[in-house]
Amino acid sequence: MFIHVLPGDAQVEVFRSSGIEGEMLVCREALVDGDISGDTLDEFLINRASFMNGAYEEDPANYNVRVASQFRRLLEADVGDEVNLWFEYELFCSVNMWFCLDLLSRTEADIYRVAPAYLNQQHRWDGFGGATTDNLRSCFDERIKFTSDDIRLGADLWQAFRKKDAERLSTLSANARPTFPYLAEVGRAAAEKETLPAVIVSEIEGEGINNFNEIFLEFRRRAGVFGYGDSQVKSLMAGRL
Repeated sequence: MFIHVLPGDAQVEVFRSSGIEGEMLVCREALVDGDISGDTLDEFLINRASFMNGAYEEDPANYNVRVASQFRRLLEADVGDEVNLWFEYELFCSVNMWFCLDLLSRTEADIYRVAPAYLNQQHRWDGFGGATTDNLRSCFDERIKFTSDDIRLGADLWQAFRKKDAERLSTLSANARPTFPYLAEVGRAAAEKETLPAVIVSEIEGEGINNFNEIFLEFRRRAGVFGYGDSQVKSLMAGRL
């Protein structure tokens, strides 16, 4: 069985139109932001539901149905299943992918990375946003299988990120692999996440730019590696992230 984990709802319609067969799951999380504590998966998901309720007014019951259920499904993947992780290159997507790899490390499924390989160096942080059905089919054809070492690396990156262990993130990110393009840049962003984004927003505002749309676009230009969306940039402006 093919199982596809899409990076968000924005990709659902074009994926459905692509003709790629298999079960579709959607990662509706932003693990780069907020509480990621919890000694068990249940505790972790309860903490995430609470955070999402406070930060984004996401009802905990709705979180369980639309978000947690997608992650729990991954744990059901079995021998002979092929799980395709459709994640972009930047930190926002990378953290979500690391978490999925941590979950999938407990299964015996075959796991593949499907990346926006059609993007050039200049646009590497743009992701699947403008992808066509042809782009998606091409990316799927070029998918790369995670080795057991790759899966362990992803799980280790997730644990280091959870612990805010900048030194460990730096060490792990030195492991360049085909399944982790731009890992050095992303790892550096993960290590600097607690300070650098807020500094960049402050610099932009200090230059007299006060329209949110302009601030957002300038932040994306200067710090696209973080992959932050509207909500994260607004939280930075408010001093919450």
